Amino acid sequence: MSEATRTESELRAAIERELPGVRADLERLVRIPGIAFDGFDHSHVERSAEAVAELLRGCGLDVQVVRSGNGQPAVIGRRPAPPGAPTVMLYAHHDVQPVGDLSLWQSEPFEPVERDGRLYGRGAADDKAGVMAHVAALRAFGDALPVGVVLFIEGEEEYGSDSLERLLVEHRDEIAADVIVIADSGNWDIGVPALTTSLRGIVNCFVEVKTLGQAIHSGMFGGAVPDALTTLCRLLATLHDSAGDVAVQGLVSAPGATVDYPEERLRAEAGMLDGVSFIGTGRLTDRFWNKPAISVIGLDAPPTGEAANALVPAAKAKLSVRLAPGDNAARAYEALTEHLRRHAPFGASVTVTLEHDGEPCVIDASGPMFDAARDAFRTAWDGVDPVDIGVGGSIPFIATFQEMFPEAAILVTGVEDPYARAHGPNESLHLGEFARVCLAEALLLAKVAEVAATR
Repeated sequence: MSEATRTESELRAAIERELPGVRADLERLVRIPGIAFDGFDHSHVERSAEAVAELLRGCGLDVQVVRSGNGQPAVIGRRPAPPGAPTVMLYAHHDVQPVGDLSLWQSEPFEPVERDGRLYGRGAADDKAGVMAHVAALRAFGDALPVGVVLFIEGEEEYGSDSLERLLVEHRDEIAADVIVIADSGNWDIGVPALTTSLRGIVNCFVEVKTLGQAIHSGMFGGAVPDALTTLCRLLATLHDSAGDVAVQGLVSAPGATVDYPEERLRAEAGMLDGVSFIGTGRLTDRFWNKPAISVIGLDAPPTGEAANALVPAAKAKLSVRLAPGDNAARAYEALTEHLRRHAPFGASVTVTLEHDGEPCVIDASGPMFDAARDAFRTAWDGVDPVDIGVGGSIPFIATFQEMFPEAAILVTGVEDPYARAHGPNESLHLGEFARVCLAEALLLAKVAEVAATR
């Protein structure tokens, strides 16, 4: 039996041994409602950071809880590399999304519950399982870790990572690494691993329409005087063509997906109602990986239960614009702003305000470290080849990592599957897949050390 085979067997046994404790610690993290959004009790984010710090200290790392300005606490843990070995940064985040409408949850969001092989709870998948996958790999090696590690566990990823770039600059020397593993994505399907090679960017903004100085009687003036809410609806309708494709000139589109999504699977995952059709044209994977998307995600207008018979003088919408790989956030925001102003109905006043943005990214997933990752996935999933995927969501800081550490191989992985419902009610983690993710990360660290030793 070769040394490599023994190492694989030992790692399998070690992960299996550690999984009960890893799951127990994951459940403890899930019970902490660490939401970084305004209006929530941020003491829970502090508790979450301290809980993560304690876990990393238990793995023998030198640990500090850090923050920049008014940002939320991140955790940095370090263990130096053995002589001649590379250093691997392991990223995840410990903050979570708000729970939304509690009535839509089948169990308490912050009380983890297992049902049918899945662990339910807010953050169970996104991204406290990412944190615990890192911890599981470290525990599997114990004192025999073959590489240096830096764990960077962020505390406000769900709220936009506003202080992340400052943290990276302030702690650059401490977190510099040869390989960066970002555990905040997902896999192609249950039983099929994936390596994420592109992500869309994002522009979130507000568009406000004004037509009147004050509300006026809808009977006396309606039919001649435009109200702001109808005007806003007409303006928003110009953002898409009749097929549902984005109609804003200047936004980049980069079709080219090599795999497609089964329509029925996408319908089921999205919870689409019977009779509702897809929007846009081209492959489904191109539509949500490689083309722009614009969604109206909020509206400020009188609630229907309180609406008077009056013309609304002003109305505001919040837009979420996803940018295709190859686009630029600042340029895209300018194109959107120009479109909205140019298409203002009835000469209405239109104001566009940026909330936040983030760049898309494309990763050249070639080279020995990516081969090592694919080998690790293939082994952990018992011979199933990993799929290179795009992601329609955004992790803008990956572009920041690319800029700050241009020589590092950036591996974007994750614990989610298509049924995890991250950000939605009844978020859950597939426990069988989680076990494979933990094994894959341990194998990856071993293979990274092997690759470095042959150079």
